[in-house]
Amino acid sequence: MIELFSADTPNGKKITIMLEEIGYDYKLTKINLNKDEQFNSDFRKISPFSKIPAIIDHDNNVTMFESGAILMYLAEKSNKFYNVKDRNIINQWLMAQMGLIGPMIGQHHQFHHFNSGKSEFGEQRYFKITKALYKDLDERLASSKYLAGENYTIADIATWPWIARHEWHDIGLKNFKNLTRWYSEIAAREAVIKGYDLLKNGSEIPKP
Repeated sequence: MIELFSADTPNGKKITIMLEEIGYDYKLTKINLNKDEQFNSDFRKISPFSKIPAIIDHDNNVTMFESGAILMYLAEKSNKFYNVKDRNIINQWLMAQMGLIGPMIGQHHQFHHFNSGKSEFGEQRYFKITKALYKDLDERLASSKYLAGENYTIADIATWPWIARHEWHDIGLKNFKNLTRWYSEIAAREAVIKGYDLLKNGSEIPKP
């Protein structure tokens, strides 16, 4: 059984979506970020940087932190969404999400959504970067069904939850037809619908 330590964020949703996709039983242990529970000493034994998500695979006594590493672990364990022949390209798009898409859009959330009016430089910088990322993703998806090719992979599972906050971005998802097509197709997957509702409180996926 997988124990998932998580919160209702894009990084947290990556793992609930993955667990639903592979059909594994899991227990969600909620980490309340507003109460700084991520800094508790017991959680830091699993996640030394005090970041969610993290997991314990109780079947194998394995602990994992960092969402990309967790996706790779679960993909290898289940033999799903991470074909050996495609791993070079999957890894590239997965690392692009981990190192660029998530961090940059995350900064856009901070300056544009949570702290509007506090830094004109920050707001403009990360708005422009996020808009450029939308454009880059749209161009990729003009020639590829999914990010890493014709198959749905952990690269898509990692990236999709960040685009699912498009209402926060004020970029206009519908202005990017290929990205919208990709977003909508993934949003219709039963496992994505279930995994998106991480807290099981009826949370619904935003429309494009």
